[in-house]
Amino acid sequence: MRVLVTGGAGFIGSHLVDRLIERGDEVVVIDNLSQGKKENINPKAKFYKKDIRDSGLEKIFRKYSFDVLFHAAAQVSIRASIENPPLDASINIQGSLNLFELSRKYGVRKVVYTSSVAVYGEPQYLPCDEDHPIAPLSPYGVTKSSVEEYLYVYRTNYDIDYSIIRYPNVYGPRQSHTGEAGVIAIFSSKMLKGERVVINGSGDQERDFLFIDDAIDASLSIIDLPIRKGHIDPTNLIFNLGTGKSVSVNNLFEILSKITNYTLNPLYGPPRKGEIYQMQVNATRVKKQLGWEPKINLEEGLQRTVEWFKTHRIV
Repeated sequence: MRVLVTGGAGFIGSHLVDRLIERGDEVVVIDNLSQGKKENINPKAKFYKKDIRDSGLEKIFRKYSFDVLFHAAAQVSIRASIENPPLDASINIQGSLNLFELSRKYGVRKVVYTSSVAVYGEPQYLPCDEDHPIAPLSPYGVTKSSVEEYLYVYRTNYDIDYSIIRYPNVYGPRQSHTGEAGVIAIFSSKMLKGERVVINGSGDQERDFLFIDDAIDASLSIIDLPIRKGHIDPTNLIFNLGTGKSVSVNNLFEILSKITNYTLNPLYGPPRKGEIYQMQVNATRVKKQLGWEPKINLEEGLQRTVEWFKTHRIV
């Protein structure tokens, strides 16, 4: 299978590329390296440093005749989306439409889109399933939801198959510890350097954390779903990933402190705008349809993440 991975130098994208190549797929990576790192890219993948809004992508689509587009490139910062909604929309919506138009023109059979549980906003019930109302709190969540709607339109009008993966807080090796990074990566780096950790808000906010290996296992299964012919309920093309459990940021701090032998107390700052206070994810659909279940518990995942930070001296 010939797969295009946008954002393939990033955290989730690069892990997916490794696994696709490991199983024998031909992989092309597009990434502008604004957030991803060139060293993350598997040397067996063909790499193009391009923005997903670039008109020059047409040459790549024409050359390779992709079977699948795995679209992971995005502006992912909730804070940046609040500060500059037009830029967020330009990258996440216009960039996606550029890819979908090229997919339509050059016969891509399937698009797999990396969405987010941010589309739900503050949950009305927990754990959140795929039928939960869509009510995002940030422009970032709005763009994710909007692209989901565009995919339905492209399937209805242009017969492009798709699947949507709504990721929770995914963590693990290679996650950035700078900028709009995951809380686990930030905490791990600061603790290993002996720096004070800052917790935004009270620390009672809860997240559903999923280890990267489990996220990629599910993603591969979703990529391999057969092409669906005829009319189908669009909600059956959407898959939550998650553990169904949540942990508070304060509790996360305590667990990581023990793993890293960190003895300092955290500093507390103001809460961030646009962020969900509590999230637990119901992933029953992907478990029933694909037999997927997370294998790595939080403690093991945190141990493996901290060891990676130590080994790679990313502290």
